[in-house]
Amino acid sequence: MNGKREKLVVIGNGMAGISTVEQILKLTSGFDITVFGTEPYPNYNRIMLSYVLEGSKTIDDIVLNDLHWYEDNGITLHTGTTVSHIDADNREVVTNEGTRVPYDKIIIATGSSSFILPVPGHDKEGVVGFRDIADCNMMLEAAKQYKKAAVIGGGLLGLEAAKGLVQLGMDVTVVHLMQDLMERQLDPQASAMLKAELERQGIRFKMGAQTAELIGGERVEGLRFADDTVLDADFVVMAVGIKPNTIVARESGMEVNRGIVVDDYMQTSLEGVYSVGECTEHRGVCYGLVAPLFEQGMILAKHICSVETAPYEGSVVSTKLKISGVDVFSTGEFLDSPDHTVISHKDDWKRTYKKILLRDNVMVGAVLFGDVTDSAELQKLIKQKTEMTDDLYASLMGTGCGGHKKAASVETMAEDEIVCGCNGVTKGTIVDAITNQGLSSVDEIKACTGATRSCGGCKPVVEQILQYVLGDNFTSGAKQGICGCTSLSRDEIVAEIKQKGLQTTKEVMNVLGWSQPEGCSKCRPAINYYLGMIAPDTHEDEKESRFVNERMNANIQKDGTYTVVPRMYGGVTTPEELKRIADISVKYDVKAVKVTGGQRLDLIGVKKEDLPQVWAELDMPSGYAYAKSLRTVKTCVGSQFCRFGTQDSMAMGALLERKFERLDLPAKFKMAVNGCPRNCAESCTKDIGIVGNDGGWELFVGGNGGIKARLADSLCKVKTDEELIELCGAIIQYYRETGNYLERTSEWVERIGLEQIRSVVVDNLEERKALMDRIEFALGHVEDPWKKALRNEEGQTKLFQGIEVSARP
Repeated sequence: MNGKREKLVVIGNGMAGISTVEQILKLTSGFDITVFGTEPYPNYNRIMLSYVLEGSKTIDDIVLNDLHWYEDNGITLHTGTTVSHIDADNREVVTNEGTRVPYDKIIIATGSSSFILPVPGHDKEGVVGFRDIADCNMMLEAAKQYKKAAVIGGGLLGLEAAKGLVQLGMDVTVVHLMQDLMERQLDPQASAMLKAELERQGIRFKMGAQTAELIGGERVEGLRFADDTVLDADFVVMAVGIKPNTIVARESGMEVNRGIVVDDYMQTSLEGVYSVGECTEHRGVCYGLVAPLFEQGMILAKHICSVETAPYEGSVVSTKLKISGVDVFSTGEFLDSPDHTVISHKDDWKRTYKKILLRDNVMVGAVLFGDVTDSAELQKLIKQKTEMTDDLYASLMGTGCGGHKKAASVETMAEDEIVCGCNGVTKGTIVDAITNQGLSSVDEIKACTGATRSCGGCKPVVEQILQYVLGDNFTSGAKQGICGCTSLSRDEIVAEIKQKGLQTTKEVMNVLGWSQPEGCSKCRPAINYYLGMIAPDTHEDEKESRFVNERMNANIQKDGTYTVVPRMYGGVTTPEELKRIADISVKYDVKAVKVTGGQRLDLIGVKKEDLPQVWAELDMPSGYAYAKSLRTVKTCVGSQFCRFGTQDSMAMGALLERKFERLDLPAKFKMAVNGCPRNCAESCTKDIGIVGNDGGWELFVGGNGGIKARLADSLCKVKTDEELIELCGAIIQYYRETGNYLERTSEWVERIGLEQIRSVVVDNLEERKALMDRIEFALGHVEDPWKKALRNEEGQTKLFQGIEVSARP
């Protein structure tokens, strides 16, 4: 550029524009860069808005490039500023306020906006899109005041909005014109599986419904459909699609169809002006996914910096998403047609589905549901128009090598292939970081390149690249700690605590060399648990290292009130206790009393300052509904009352609950006891499930009825109540000693292995007795937290009398 710094103006501060700028900065320092963004924020990850909505991330968490990044790279940033048009004659960009900025080159990256259905009532109060932080904030506020929401649109945005609103406590119905969810990315089979999973999570659906009108006064009150049926709703999210934001291009006289028309080097019809991202139309196609915009940006960056590059010829569209905890993927063609050869496998128990489409034996498309391990490999094979072979079939469908699939290979991935779709990080960028900067862990790669920084879906591929580049050095070099504060694993930390006699979290962090002296919300609760598990007699529980529910001994609700759950052993209570619960609920204006799935009563809506008095007047033990501990032991009526019952399940359930309550565990823990194999207490989905039979009891472990459901595995059969209790204690203690913090037994069983658990707990009588001795010792040092809190007047004043508490340790 002959030493002259050209003036580059970027119109749009989103992911497409700034990722292009990042690529340019890697190639040259020859531009004086100015960025205009309509929103009052630095560049953030729009893909992560659903996490902000559900409350698991803040706005700060999803910022990709903070204000310091712009300063460090000499970029002039104008936030909250909209460009009205380009004055090509004077080569100036003009803002709505009349500010003029000269340019040599321009990149338009204005993205897209929500499409609002032009039906009567669309402009009523309470109707929003879901596209930016402002929309997200409106939804968060609405959830505080209103209860019934309708989300129009069963695509990705609609489902993410629905997920977030359900998490906020709203009753949500997704209204979709088509009969299949995400019909542009998934085939009917995967769509049906997705719908069933989301229904299990509390989202309702009205399929094949055409919205004709939004009804109500000033504020929306419901939807009227084409068949004249009505759905009540006091809040409506429009998520029916997006439209390219082409206003600045139209006002500047550029060629615009649906999007801003560009050639294969992203050049618009106006000299020196380029366009990337969702606002762009290339060869008649506007892309609404992130991977194409990163591919466009890499080619434009090279072209604008006069670096030789192949032209952009379009993208093989693929979609890899995690929707409400469910992994889905599609690439290329995904709907069957007569000219396709279809390879498919569906597993109802694991809730997984895989389909590969061939045309003339060439791979042209794929759909994955539940398990997306093969997504990178399939995307590469389809992009390369690979022919199917017997070996490839065996690898992809798991029919070779004894039924085990080969791990997806990264060796043949192109250097410019995108690994992290959220942040546009290529394989080449990751390889360069490993080889040139000596990086050896996922966390280091995340900090350096941004890969895995957002949804984390690319982590397995990043690990494969580490393995590929580092070879035998990967295991030691890429070892992952329990969090970013340390490289030490769970087992190493526990060993060090035992060997060095460490007593407090601060002591652990100091002695073991934490990079963050105060730790983080991930490691502090874990260390506090490990210390208590190792030395239950001497460890002083650190309330500041617990989450808010555990500090307050009650479950905090979204309105700031709390839910109190008294213990009901085995789901059994007395008329006197029920009357006490009713009287206290009336006295303290409890909003609702709910029967839970664990056969207890939730007192919902207790004010923080009333908690101690409610506990005192209930005079019942804490139900530990907030704790990483034994929550409930669910029972059927068993042989006491049921004509099918073979064992006294109520008595056994109450006995087990009384024995093992209050003990800290790696994660929440649930049990169930059935009096016969009819399974009325649902033992098959509990951490420990017990089923009575004529000869005694059968013991199951590792069940989970949550987002990642898992049927429990049969561990053993026993004949006596005494042996059953001993086995339950040994299993719980073995889980306490070997489980990772926050690891449910469903994950623990799969990691440790059922045979290993059986060999330690069932077959080895000496080890079983030792485990039982250790759990008895720990049980001897627990007490009811409500009674403990009532004795501590100073603690009551600090926690419950108007002082705000952080939701994280």
